Amino acid sequence: MPMTQYQRLFGTGPRGIAITLATLVIAFVLASRIEPWSIHGSVQFGYAALGVSLVLTLAIAMWSVRSLPPADRGKALVTSGAFQYFRHPLYASFLTFFDFGLAIYLDDWVFIIWAVAQHPIWHLNMVGEERLMRNEFGDEYDAYCNRTGRFIPRFWSRHSPG
Repeated sequence: MPMTQYQRLFGTGPRGIAITLATLVIAFVLASRIEPWSIHGSVQFGYAALGVSLVLTLAIAMWSVRSLPPADRGKALVTSGAFQYFRHPLYASFLTFFDFGLAIYLDDWVFIIWAVAQHPIWHLNMVGEERLMRNEFGDEYDAYCNRTGRFIPRFWSRHSPG
């Protein structure tokens, strides 16, 4: 079944964002009910971590959009630019950088656990989107998956020689 225009444009992003926000609310509730478990105890360090994570998130998100403009999504398999390193660079920018910067800023291990948990949650969230891509682009997409990471860059290939 071909992708709908909504799937081409948004993928599984809206569902993933809803899940992320729901789990963040749960993390806030847990953090308010248990003894604080500080990571660093420094307001300045928290602001610095959040600032760096925001800069990295915005840079990778903008790179992602420049690499694959919304009008071209789902129409061609893009494997250059940000997509050379991540299969889902827009999602990766938030999962790999922003979530951890926010967790460090909030200065409680509950939020670090929340940030770590987002990776497997989003891996499960991506199954449907990647199935659509596989249906659309076949073996070319499988080969692309073998040489790139979903949310963390892969600098090696599962099937590289040697």
